Amino acid sequence: MKKLVFLLLTFVFAFGIERSFLPPNEAFKESFETNNNSLIINLELGKDIYLYADKVSVKIKKPEQFDLTKELNIKEPVPYEEFIVHFYNLEIEVPFSLLKSKVDAKEYEIEFNFQGCSKAGLCYAPMTKTTVVKIPENVVAKTTVSSVDNIDSTDLNETDTIASSLKDGNFFIVLITFFGFGLLLSLTPCVFPMIPILSSIIVKAGQNEKLTAKKGFFLSLVYVLAMSLAYTIAGVIAGIFGANLQVALQNPYVLTVFAAIFVALAFSMFGYFKLELPQSLQNKINKTTEGREKQGVFGIAVMGFLSALIVGPCVAPPLAGALVYIGQTGDAILGGAALFVMSLGMGLPLLLIGLGAGKFMPKPGGWMETITKIFGIVMLAIAIWMLDRVLEATIVMYLWALLLLGSAIYLKVYEHILIKLITLVILIYGVIVFVGAVSGATNVLNPLEKFTSGKTIAMQQNELVFKSVKNITQLEEAIKSSNKPVMLDFYADWCVSCKELEEITFKDEQVIQKLKGFTLLRADVTANNQDDKDLQKRFNIVGPPGLIFWDKNKKEINAAKIVGYKNPKEFLEIVNKHF
Repeated sequence: MKKLVFLLLTFVFAFGIERSFLPPNEAFKESFETNNNSLIINLELGKDIYLYADKVSVKIKKPEQFDLTKELNIKEPVPYEEFIVHFYNLEIEVPFSLLKSKVDAKEYEIEFNFQGCSKAGLCYAPMTKTTVVKIPENVVAKTTVSSVDNIDSTDLNETDTIASSLKDGNFFIVLITFFGFGLLLSLTPCVFPMIPILSSIIVKAGQNEKLTAKKGFFLSLVYVLAMSLAYTIAGVIAGIFGANLQVALQNPYVLTVFAAIFVALAFSMFGYFKLELPQSLQNKINKTTEGREKQGVFGIAVMGFLSALIVGPCVAPPLAGALVYIGQTGDAILGGAALFVMSLGMGLPLLLIGLGAGKFMPKPGGWMETITKIFGIVMLAIAIWMLDRVLEATIVMYLWALLLLGSAIYLKVYEHILIKLITLVILIYGVIVFVGAVSGATNVLNPLEKFTSGKTIAMQQNELVFKSVKNITQLEEAIKSSNKPVMLDFYADWCVSCKELEEITFKDEQVIQKLKGFTLLRADVTANNQDDKDLQKRFNIVGPPGLIFWDKNKKEINAAKIVGYKNPKEFLEIVNKHF
């Protein structure tokens, strides 16, 4: 009788446990998708389910058998108990060009293998899923385009090194390090446009009341915290989902709207109207004793958030390293924290500006009105600077000329000798820029470039010539046909650092001489379409600028990969080391 009861209890217990586990079709939900260039394998894991890393494989079964696993970009696994596992959903891209390089066929049977377990203790049997893929006729065999996950640790570039330090470093040391990265980035063009924006906000706040150092610092802190929050959210989204929010917002419609906002702010500073929240919202906020102050804080926070996303979409090695780490591990907590403290480091100069402005700001009165109007002109300059990413260079030159001439006329009403002198200089330069625009010049800092004909012809003869590539197929064909080392430049019209590379680094004589021995390719990702995204994803480029190199044997030199702006000296140090 006791044995019978024991067996019955064992059966009930086992049945109850079994019922608590997910069935295989819920624990593992696989799907196959195709685009113009690749097969995408998606595997969605159920709650508390993980995969054994060594059991994940992708193979060609027909027309011939090949194991593709080591040549694919698969998220890096993590240690768990005594195993190496994947805890997160997998998205594996299988390029058609890779299939073609193994066996030349029009149709392939692809096999996807995996095995996983539940944290509760149940291990599922190994599973195999297959699909048949038909590829377009224009696909060519894959050249050597490596993935970061398959690169030896001794061959890391700057971005990969930073991503690796996130994996291996102490949490607090990582945060301190990224704060230091932020301080360095604060000296780059990423932050420069935010200085006049914040300064104008502080000037506006000081129009009607005395601005103390404490108040100036507080306003700056609100702006910097909102900016840091935006960078963090955009970074985590880019790392996990592969969608760079900052890049997505660099389209003509968004930039035009934001430029219009700066124009409205400028005319508000000129005194033509007053920008305020809707009356209904003001009434709700003003029910508290600090209503007016909260309105200002809210507006500053919104401006800080939007400025980070739209005004300064810079990509630098620390940012790229954090995004690569988040994308490979799914660890949004450490990656997001690193991005947040990095953004605080970037915002430190802005905090100092707020503190200084609050201490040295003139008292409300005539001087304050003059400063406010000058910052209105600065707001118009920022609007033109943003439209430079959307409009033709010649049109932008005319806008700069009109702004300079208009500013000179506008400031002429002031009698102070210093302002009169500044007005005269602005007027003369405005005339020069207008003449330059008529001549076809495109650089506001060098408006008379067309009149120095001898120098211009010499420079044109010595300029670097890039061949455009639109997608992965064109890139691979260009690499395959080259008998020289290859450099691929990821560029976008809205990318400030890209233009720095173009105007400074790529116009340096030593750099030009070095790159004359390369096949130069350029992927213009301004449109951010699917081909652009596929190209960037192939090389873990989260946004331009990015430079990828191959040697004469068509082998990608990962250690030479450059993300972000490098001056001529830094650029040559990297290239000379590998070529």
